[in-house]
Amino acid sequence: MAKLKSLIKIEGTLDGMTFYKGKDGYLVRTKGGVSKNRIENDPAFIRTRENGSEFGHIAKSGKVFRQALTPMLADVKDRTLTARMMKILSQIKNTDSTSVRGSRQVGIGLTTPEGKSILKEFDFNSNAKLKGVLLADYQLNTTTGEVTITDFNPMQQMNAPGGATHVSFSSGILNLDFVTGEKDVQISPEVNLPINGSLVDVTMTPPALPTGTGQNLFIMKMTFYQEINGVQYMLNNGTFNVLHIVEIL
Repeated sequence: MAKLKSLIKIEGTLDGMTFYKGKDGYLVRTKGGVSKNRIENDPAFIRTRENGSEFGHIAKSGKVFRQALTPMLADVKDRTLTARMMKILSQIKNTDSTSVRGSRQVGIGLTTPEGKSILKEFDFNSNAKLKGVLLADYQLNTTTGEVTITDFNPMQQMNAPGGATHVSFSSGILNLDFVTGEKDVQISPEVNLPINGSLVDVTMTPPALPTGTGQNLFIMKMTFYQEINGVQYMLNNGTFNVLHIVEIL
């Protein structure tokens, strides 16, 4: 960096030199940074290329994952989801012990017990986590995907947001192949309940098990509504809705 001593004061780039105004006056510096060609070919940047390749794979995997769950995720609001998912998919990618560095894959990592444990119990809405909202025990039948809650008391066994008059439960099974992008999701009908002290058995049964070559992800959802003049409206556009990964097989 050098000071520019001239009657003509300019700002911008010319012949590889950048002219700009700083606190010490007008300054000039040569164009910095590493060229794209060097990053792509210089052996000194092999780690950079490996990290870039895996970062791109993680970003693509996250997009595929979110799109596969669009039917259940569309009304679950969380601004941090993309960043949180990138972080957790990176951790899962690291459990791929068969691929060379730079080619490790989320899909392979998810076949390992370690990879499954990382994604299990993931909450898609950080503002409404299942463990903090649902205070009752539930049972999952992995053969059918059915989720049941016995003798559920909505008033006592749930932390409902203010203004909510009703809650809906549903469950889903997603089979997703992160390598091919092929997906199949099966979603149960919603079970809609008034938030009162009546005991009720909640049963969420997907129509079938999904087909595919990926892992089966069992998911539970809670959606909150406010009833006005006999019509139920989703509460605060889904800010309080829960979407949670119960199990991975």
